[in-house]
Amino acid sequence: MAETLKYREQWSTKLGLILAMAGNAVGLGNFLRFPTQAAENGGAFMIPYMIAMLVIAIPLMWTEWAIGRYGGAKGHGTTPAIFRLLWKNPIAKYIGALGLFIPFVVLCYYIYIESWTLGYSFFSLFGMLPHPDSSLPQDQYLKPFSEFLSWYTKPSLIAYFFFLVTIAFNAYILYKGVSGGIEKFAKLAMPTLFILATILMIRVILIETPNGTAVEGLNFLWHPDFSQLLNPQVWLSAAGQVFFTLSLGFGAIITYASYIKKDDDIVASGLSAASLNEFAEVILGGSIAIPAAVAFFGVMNAQSVAESGAFNLAFVSLPAIFSNLTGGNILGFLWFFLLFFAGATSSVAISMPIVAFLQDEFKLNRKVAVTATVIFTFLVAQIPIFLPKALDEMDFWAGTFFVVLFALLEVLIFFWFFGDKKAWEEINRGGLFKVPRIYYYILKYVTPFSLFVILTAWSIEILPKVLSETTMEVWIARFVMIFILLLLFFLVYIANKRNGESA
Repeated sequence: MAETLKYREQWSTKLGLILAMAGNAVGLGNFLRFPTQAAENGGAFMIPYMIAMLVIAIPLMWTEWAIGRYGGAKGHGTTPAIFRLLWKNPIAKYIGALGLFIPFVVLCYYIYIESWTLGYSFFSLFGMLPHPDSSLPQDQYLKPFSEFLSWYTKPSLIAYFFFLVTIAFNAYILYKGVSGGIEKFAKLAMPTLFILATILMIRVILIETPNGTAVEGLNFLWHPDFSQLLNPQVWLSAAGQVFFTLSLGFGAIITYASYIKKDDDIVASGLSAASLNEFAEVILGGSIAIPAAVAFFGVMNAQSVAESGAFNLAFVSLPAIFSNLTGGNILGFLWFFLLFFAGATSSVAISMPIVAFLQDEFKLNRKVAVTATVIFTFLVAQIPIFLPKALDEMDFWAGTFFVVLFALLEVLIFFWFFGDKKAWEEINRGGLFKVPRIYYYILKYVTPFSLFVILTAWSIEILPKVLSETTMEVWIARFVMIFILLLLFFLVYIANKRNGESA
């Protein structure tokens, strides 16, 4: 064990750690999913959003940082081994396998969507996107952009080329390691991302057209409709958003936290990373897409723009808007390059649990572990690339349902099976300040109960619809996911045997 600990990587600076953690959280959802959810659910969405942030997201974030730091001090950076340390039960390591399954499956479709943003940044820069007559009615004006997206994502040959470039870019960063690759990239990508987003926000706020202004768009987005607070779906949407915005329940935070020193602060560092993410999401993400749509299409049509979905918002509505502005090609390039950096910081993060698992439990060197991860990612990614309905199926199970289930299990294992007093002490050890005592009770009772309610509600409302899908594409996706999960169970079993532990 001493040898394992001696050669395990660590973050070189606290700033690098915070930026990397923020980069893990700041992704496509900050600039696409959040404004869509806020617009669809009315301005009152922010009330349940902030409540969910305080009683679910922040407590879970501290939990995942503490679990990761605890495991890293003992030479482990992924949940199969760490859960076994926390709970001396043979089933613990197999529950921990979800912390490998979730990020890997998400990675296999997320990295393809990420590659769209790189391709579109190229098209925008060189004026290769449609330029329809701005006097056309809204549906006719947007139609060329919708058709272009449909052609591009079939996929086209050029879309596949940009997918290969994106996966190679991610591999390059991973090959460089934690401090030499991920940390250096985060120090470059995160400031660049914030600069690009700020430029776009300022430009969007200045938009005025005969249909409206961006300021009216902000009013539309943030004007509270308090009647929506009686709608359970608004609360479920808000709770779901806080998961996606901080990348909770994915296993990536745990892996990143395993590379910090055993007595390093996680309370203030965690809040710093979360604050950067919230600034990117609420301030920047909420001030670009929807306000621009309101300015160009009017308040009455903004709801339909939001309801058209995050993909249409990013790849149809905004390119159409930018094409009407002076310097629209540059603005489009900045927008898509911003999304690419946001996506890349997240895809690198969710690659790390598998890489760390192969390094820590099978003692593979970094290059071999990264190569194996990249090859397997490339192979599985062909499913969502060529089978669009498979992407939705994978996103529901790995990106939605199991995320909440895994978060519930990790807080139960940490606070109930490991022990509430030991867990509380672990969270606060080395902290620049102590977590308010109220969070002890929130973590022990409120957070797991809230997660259980969300999981139950989704199981009642959404699960039957998903299970009713019986197309060939859906069944292929299910078969592939079951195969991946069984393979991970097998690898966890083999790793356990190799390390001389009982089954």
